[in-house]
Amino acid sequence: MSLNPRLVKESFSVIEPVADRAAAYFYGRLFAENPHLRGMFPPAMDVQRDRLFSALTRVVWSLDSPDSLASYLGQLGRDHRKYGVIAEHYTAVGNALLATIKRFAADIWSTEIEAAWVAAYTAAANLMIDSAESDAGVSPAWWLAEVVDHERRTADIAVLTLRPTQRLPYTAGQYVSVQTARWPRVWRTFSIANAPREDNTVRLHVRSVPGGWVSTALVRHTRIGDTLMLGPPIGTMIPHESGGRDILCVAGGTGLAPIKAIIDHVITSGRRPNIHLLYGARTAEDLYDLPDLIRMESRFPWLRVLPVVSHQASYDGMRGHLPEVMQRFHSWAEHEVYVCGPPAMVHETVGRLQASGVPLARIHRDVVQGER
Repeated sequence: MSLNPRLVKESFSVIEPVADRAAAYFYGRLFAENPHLRGMFPPAMDVQRDRLFSALTRVVWSLDSPDSLASYLGQLGRDHRKYGVIAEHYTAVGNALLATIKRFAADIWSTEIEAAWVAAYTAAANLMIDSAESDAGVSPAWWLAEVVDHERRTADIAVLTLRPTQRLPYTAGQYVSVQTARWPRVWRTFSIANAPREDNTVRLHVRSVPGGWVSTALVRHTRIGDTLMLGPPIGTMIPHESGGRDILCVAGGTGLAPIKAIIDHVITSGRRPNIHLLYGARTAEDLYDLPDLIRMESRFPWLRVLPVVSHQASYDGMRGHLPEVMQRFHSWAEHEVYVCGPPAMVHETVGRLQASGVPLARIHRDVVQGER
């Protein structure tokens, strides 16, 4: 059975406008047919539904890029071990998914479209299952980590330093899912804010968001000595070989975390490219990590940090919308670029960079499905 990305994409485009309804139907169908699976999911399913559709969207639109898709699905398969997912569960998920696609794409449904979806899902599930089984012999399904430092930087932002009880292998720029004892079975993703260290500690930048169970627990209720659970590292916004090119980093809010880890990696690697970091926030107070960035700048003369504030008229530094401020400078066409922050900011920044001549292959970003 061969893949037919065109048929999968065409039918999926019919479902995208009704994503919320489709995701709700999928989980309703899954739990009705397999009630024993409900206990593997959090009590509130709103975020879970968003994550499902985000992951499905990425898979569907990556079907023409087998190498990228295999890498993503491999990470996803390893990550799902922390939920207790086993090979048999993929059959139940596949049946519910096919029923959902068939229901919401009924006007164009055909045996050819059904065959295309069966082939695509089978290939994806096999990749995830194989990756999970390979990983089971060498890595835990999750890591326990002690909170060794907790800094409340603003009313709703904290920087946590964690020490996993086992070495956590990751690459700068990746993120991990986190579970707290306060909310069992609720996992949220946060980027690691430092390159790997000899002492195995990792730092997380966490913003408490309205309705954010995990983020609020981490910012307001977590203390030094507490234990958290971490899922395996995921993410593709990792340092790339720049071929001697200089680097532009654009970070909004706590999207600074993976950007800072990548800069940390470059500095410790011994390379000496010029690095421009545009670091944006709404107010000066929200530039929560600026003192540490200034210290990094003083130790690495090739790094230039430019803080940008968008919603404070009294701020005496650079003011404006981050993507627009980026274009006030010289062309970035010859730079390697890393972008992270609120989705709208990232989307606009990428669009402006492409329009100004930066090839998409040199613009690196990631989608973190968390509470940032």
